[in-house]
Amino acid sequence: MSTMAMPQPTASEAAVRYLITNYSPKGNKVGWLMMASILVEAWDLYSIAFVLIFIKEQYNPDPLMLGLAAAGTQGGALIGALLGGWLSDKIGRRVMFLVTMVMFIVLALAQAFVPNVTWLIVIRFLLGVPLGSDISTGYTYIMESMAKGEREVMGNRWQFMFAVGEVLTIGVIVIFLLLDINHETLWRVTLGLGALPALIILVMRHDVPETAVWLVQKGRYREAKQVAREMFNDDLAMLPDQDVVVPKVSTRAFLADLKQDPIRWRATIYGWIACFVQASEFSTFAFYLPVLFVMVGVSSVLGINLVTMALFSFAAVSGWVGPLLTPKIGHRGISIAGFSIVLVSLLVAAFALYTDNKILLPFAAAAMLWGHYWDASNCMTIPTMVAKPKYRGTASGFAYMFVKLPSFLAIFLFPTVFAAIGQANATLMVAIFPLIGLCAAIFILPEVYGYEND
Repeated sequence: MSTMAMPQPTASEAAVRYLITNYSPKGNKVGWLMMASILVEAWDLYSIAFVLIFIKEQYNPDPLMLGLAAAGTQGGALIGALLGGWLSDKIGRRVMFLVTMVMFIVLALAQAFVPNVTWLIVIRFLLGVPLGSDISTGYTYIMESMAKGEREVMGNRWQFMFAVGEVLTIGVIVIFLLLDINHETLWRVTLGLGALPALIILVMRHDVPETAVWLVQKGRYREAKQVAREMFNDDLAMLPDQDVVVPKVSTRAFLADLKQDPIRWRATIYGWIACFVQASEFSTFAFYLPVLFVMVGVSSVLGINLVTMALFSFAAVSGWVGPLLTPKIGHRGISIAGFSIVLVSLLVAAFALYTDNKILLPFAAAAMLWGHYWDASNCMTIPTMVAKPKYRGTASGFAYMFVKLPSFLAIFLFPTVFAAIGQANATLMVAIFPLIGLCAAIFILPEVYGYEND
């Protein structure tokens, strides 16, 4: 690589500012390609919830081991979010999203051949690492490949993609149940099938270039110009034609840099809080909806699968509508509305459980999911968007950590809470999470829709 003396900072800053505020028709395509990886995570997360009963039937593990099998991916994703975000800033977005898909394909297939629950726990923990890494890398790529406004709508669609993945997963399991497939074959094939969408995504991502923003930040100007020509039909004339040596960025400076700007700091704090509480409200009440329906006798096992599929289909509509409303009511508006709906819905669900009202409970669950898919829509978008490009991968990974920590703890421990204090009391307890999120949206979050940061 040829090098030359560092150019005036304004050239690099101008290039980054241009790249993060311009739109290319290819940007939407790239955005959807990054969002598609959420289908993989949704498949893995929800397939295990519906086949645990068959794993328990075959191996009869104790509740602790069964809980670890369900939550293991979340624990691995906690590590993957931090490690993947940091590596994305260090070695590039493209390398990371290709590596993570290869890892997922191998590990998803390995799930189908485990000899016992212990190995299932180990594989699922390892599987979580590429999942957590890919989400943080994907968000970073979106924020650097699309213009303001467009990137936020795309980023907020992650809950829609989750709902689509959930519906697909439940649909496949319902088909397997109707075909009366052997239960061991059912759970092994279901878990292993997660490799198929990952393989499709890997093939489609193969030719996606590195982001020009990251290349500029690393002083790789020649490659940045080439990518900009492909993505934006612009050769970034403000940059020289030679590469430069750029001083390494200290990741430890990430938090200190955030605190220099009150708007970015408050927005990021809100993002962390929202990530934590939305994951907590979902991984307790919503994740265990099928179990809850069984416990209170809403329907048969097949009937409960169909009811749950209908609920998540309804939630998918919410996941699509929420991002479209964001340009009109802003990030604060969608967050306040979402957390408010979830809070009221959980109170109604608790009432339904206290009064043994089996008809009201599914409707309360539907309203809860509608609100959840709004309040969760921007919790990853906001902290990734407001971060400086050189810290963006780290910022995204750090935010996703606040999603995966409560997800792991809740999925692992909430059945014990169910048993200890009862379904109604546990549901009422969960209502504290949307209440915290609502207060954070009102009192902490500044409106950052369309925020620019170079």
